[in-house]
Amino acid sequence: MTEDVPPPEDGPEDGPPRRGGAAGDAFESPDPPDWRREFAEEARSERPDLARLCLLIGAVADPTVTRHVLNEAEIELDRLAGLVPYATRIVGDWATALADLLGSREGFEGVPADYQRLESSLLHEVLRRRRGLPILLSVVWMEVARRAGAPVYGLGLPGHFVVGFGDPADLNLADPFAGGRAMTGPDAELLVTSATGEALDRSMLRPAEPGAIVLRVLNNIRAWAAPRPERSDVALWAVELSLLLPSHPARLRYERAELLVQRGDFLTGAAEMEAYAQVMDAVDPESATTIRRRAQAARARLN
Repeated sequence: MTEDVPPPEDGPEDGPPRRGGAAGDAFESPDPPDWRREFAEEARSERPDLARLCLLIGAVADPTVTRHVLNEAEIELDRLAGLVPYATRIVGDWATALADLLGSREGFEGVPADYQRLESSLLHEVLRRRRGLPILLSVVWMEVARRAGAPVYGLGLPGHFVVGFGDPADLNLADPFAGGRAMTGPDAELLVTSATGEALDRSMLRPAEPGAIVLRVLNNIRAWAAPRPERSDVALWAVELSLLLPSHPARLRYERAELLVQRGDFLTGAAEMEAYAQVMDAVDPESATTIRRRAQAARARLN
């Protein structure tokens, strides 16, 4: 999400200095960027750029972000990729090299408190703080590894996101949240069982596409905002960005309508509920009737 982002909850943290400022913004266009339009265009391009999509999420979230800040974040990814030893290309031990560089030397890792911070889902902040959720730390790993020439992919296991290298069937995995700890097939099975209570299904081992990764990032942001009604602005822009993705759950349209009503836009929210009810008529008439009643209740709140 231009809405306000809450200030850091733990105070200043170590990490590279925040980028931006007057010097860096000297060549900014006088017209404010339309970050949402750029997000939609990138999401629907032939080969969506994962890093750019995640950075654009941060630009929507943080009104202080400028084009210069996004460019500096891309430069930081390039810089990190340049630090990957060239010999790694020959021996192919990408997981070890990335763990040494990003985990040990650069300090990228996660702690439980990161789940309570919105910044943990914003790529430019993760690059600055060296802290983030598993999926954002994995994005850093994937983007650095890709720039260095590694055969890397993301793996969205239930409850935890990790990265893999080489043939997905080999399960050569690493956990960026744990600083790059190597994971075996049994480790992945244990993680899934702990999160779901069920056995690992082979379908869970398919590499995640950029659109699916971005949707999961936005889902995490919605989950962060859900218990914070005062941050319904965050939930709303997260839903609206999700709706710009080529593939998204249809129910997000109803969630947006509910958020609009929650934020006092009763007429627009009611109209969108009714539009969603028309879609539901064909698949779940009972739910459609319930949604129409809620739309009527929303309109009544104007009286």
